[in-house]
Amino acid sequence: MALSDDLQSQVKEIFSAVLKKREGQKVPETEDITLGTEAVTLNATVLYADLAASTSLVDNYKDYFAAEIYKAYLHCASKIIRSEGGVITAFDGDRVMGVYIGESKNTSAVSCALKINHAVTHIINPAIKNQYQNSPNSVNATYSISHSVGIDTSNLFVARTGIRGYNDLVWVGRAANYAAKLCSLRESYYASFITEEVYRSMNTSAKYSNGQHMWEKNYWSEKGIYIYRSSWWRKP
Repeated sequence: MALSDDLQSQVKEIFSAVLKKREGQKVPETEDITLGTEAVTLNATVLYADLAASTSLVDNYKDYFAAEIYKAYLHCASKIIRSEGGVITAFDGDRVMGVYIGESKNTSAVSCALKINHAVTHIINPAIKNQYQNSPNSVNATYSISHSVGIDTSNLFVARTGIRGYNDLVWVGRAANYAAKLCSLRESYYASFITEEVYRSMNTSAKYSNGQHMWEKNYWSEKGIYIYRSSWWRKP
């Protein structure tokens, strides 16, 4: 069978198949869903942690240094996601996706965002300066990571996609899409961006620090909704 005929047959099968949905009790892994007509639904909060200006980093610095920056950021973000009860579901170049479920999912995700900002500000950037300020590559010491974390919550539809031997989960729903897009709001002063739904549902402990409100309400014109943004951090 020619490849074009095979593709036509498979696409027809995909559109005509009836998906068997089941409600998820945990964040699914790839092997939890069959490659075919099975899908999982769950209410979850999605977090994307994204390293900013990675193209400029790759274009203007040595490859080994860019790799160190990627590794340091993704290592810290991943460890913090897991420490707050999140499940890492994907890496996409310079960013990582985490999913939270349960009654405290929004508070946990927001706490994670604040802690990632602390890691960038007080751990990674000082480490860069300390490592390179007296080295032959002292220009590296002037580099400072900027990043953003986006968070949204919604119902999600999770299916397994790809071909046999090469497949992964696809996360369909507003939270996955909006969390990723919030990361593109590149504002140097702010590092954490959350939807109003997340803000309303999270615990007071994630809204205030020693009586000071940590979030600023802002209008997201691209989506026509209000979001909240913050420059605060919290020590992991």
